[in-house]
Amino acid sequence: MGAQDVTSGANAERRRAFMRDLLRDVEALERMLEEGRIETGVSMIGAEQELVIVDQAGRPMCIADELIAEIDDDHVTNELGQFNLEFNLDPLPFGGDCLSTLEDQINALLAKTRAAAYANDAQIALCGILPSLEKSDLGMENLTDRPRYHALNEVLMRMRGAPSRLSIEGADELSIKHQSVMLEACNTSFQIHFQVSPESFTRYYNFAQAITGPCLAAACNSPLLFGRRLWHETRIALFQQSVDTRTEREDLREFQPRVSFGSHWINDGVLEIYREDIARFKPLFHDIGDENPLELLDQGVTPKLRCLCLHNGTVYRWNRACYGVSPNGKPHLRIENRVLPSGPTPVDEVANSAFWFGLMHGLSDECDDVRTRMTFEDAAQNFNAAARHGIDANLVWFGGARMPARELIALHLIPLAERGLKRAGVDGGKYLDILERRVATGQTGSAWMLGSLNAMGRSGARSGRLSRLTCAMIERQMHGAPVHEWEPVADSEFAGDRRHILTVGQYMATDLFTVHDSDIVDLVTNLMDWKHVRHVPVEDDDHHLVGIVSARALLRHLGRTRSNGDGRAVPVSEIMDKDPVTASPDTTTLDAIRLMREHQVSCLPVVEGKRLVGLISEHDIMSVAAPLLERFLEE
Repeated sequence: MGAQDVTSGANAERRRAFMRDLLRDVEALERMLEEGRIETGVSMIGAEQELVIVDQAGRPMCIADELIAEIDDDHVTNELGQFNLEFNLDPLPFGGDCLSTLEDQINALLAKTRAAAYANDAQIALCGILPSLEKSDLGMENLTDRPRYHALNEVLMRMRGAPSRLSIEGADELSIKHQSVMLEACNTSFQIHFQVSPESFTRYYNFAQAITGPCLAAACNSPLLFGRRLWHETRIALFQQSVDTRTEREDLREFQPRVSFGSHWINDGVLEIYREDIARFKPLFHDIGDENPLELLDQGVTPKLRCLCLHNGTVYRWNRACYGVSPNGKPHLRIENRVLPSGPTPVDEVANSAFWFGLMHGLSDECDDVRTRMTFEDAAQNFNAAARHGIDANLVWFGGARMPARELIALHLIPLAERGLKRAGVDGGKYLDILERRVATGQTGSAWMLGSLNAMGRSGARSGRLSRLTCAMIERQMHGAPVHEWEPVADSEFAGDRRHILTVGQYMATDLFTVHDSDIVDLVTNLMDWKHVRHVPVEDDDHHLVGIVSARALLRHLGRTRSNGDGRAVPVSEIMDKDPVTASPDTTTLDAIRLMREHQVSCLPVVEGKRLVGLISEHDIMSVAAPLLERFLEE
């Protein structure tokens, strides 16, 4: 997320001062480019690894600060959510065994982090979006307590002016309102950097845009959000909407989102990108620079261009242009690929990286200018198709050729990436072999998750299935085999596993049939008959629980009406229990059983605040207890 010590204040004088410094940074960069001061002829790569901290049941665990203190390694830092961490990996010269060195770095940091997590009864997950994540995990209390994150939330909310709606359609549909930046904390990525010379920036940046779709199709690892099966790489839609500053009032005008693939090929180098982003997007932060870059250049000192980097860090192109200063003091340019998801394993991530790096080099031999070989619209369409459909997408390649992603990658792009790595002197055969087998089997991380979820069926609550899926994923990640070798999850793996029944939120029923207190009792009668349920919750227009009707109460009512011949339309409010005993999602299973026994009820509505979120019955408890009893008797 970049620099932490920032200011979001809307003071007009501060805004003007920041814009002055921002434009001066652009002028300084233009001068460095004209004077040939930007590092050239050097090939370096880098990466950032994001991950999720979860408890033993696979649910998010907000202990990032505690783990960072225990790990005590400058490579490990915070991210937006307190259940997220990030590794900033060391830059490496692009050549020789750089890819295996990258994998070793990830595994070494992952081992230290897992050890610290284990000591805190936690686990580490590598995935684009945690399957077991729930909307309740995204409250502001789970925002990392750093100035930048609070400032980012404040300014985004101010620019939107109202809660925004997240709407994504896939196999399922998700439509929810959100009021904070915490939705972005759902996303975890594996971002890779590729240093380029200024004179070749345009060429390589356009290469990066052209290959984004095929690279993403082979790497998808984010098919689920809040239990809904959406896009194969749902991160793409989620990130764009979670930090969108556009409002509904602007629908008649054409506004670019802050998260975007872009709208055209670039023609005039890195300055074209920076200038366009400054022209289109208002700065979110207004920290005045602590240097005069033009004076530093006169002194022969390399400026940091802090204001330019700060603004650039709040415009989220999927392929981002980056300016930096190398350890040798020389300024350099990088292209940052932000498309790839975290996981499923480090070797899978490095295989994705090898494919991207190889294609970047391979295309430079095959094609002098990608703009003459395909349209930008086709590149953008490939990106969207890959995000939606993953390895099963149909893509467009050079000359308008249309083909399945598997065919394009296997027959054309893997050989091209192999030639590119060889030309750069990089040993990448192991990683391209992994990618080739993944494409041949069609088992990306997303395909494995969706297949496993289907294999589980619909037994128990959805939240329990998602927790089991998460724990199965983590177990396979610990073994380290690439995802194409993973077996689907089977429920038998968890027959005696108690981690998924610790709280009622993990197995409560969430697909509920409810009535309003003004509805007629006849509707309750029919719901119980049609849906074979013995309890019907009563909620108001805001989905707040106001009562519950049990089969016993309904029978008493029916007995009275038969005896007195009352033929009026009786409202639900007359027979419902207006003060039902309730549980919260965090109520332990044992406490739920105690509540049922103490109050002699066979069902507990589950509420967050006043809002009805689920229902747990004696039948639900028996369904999770039976496998444990069977396991106990077998032993």
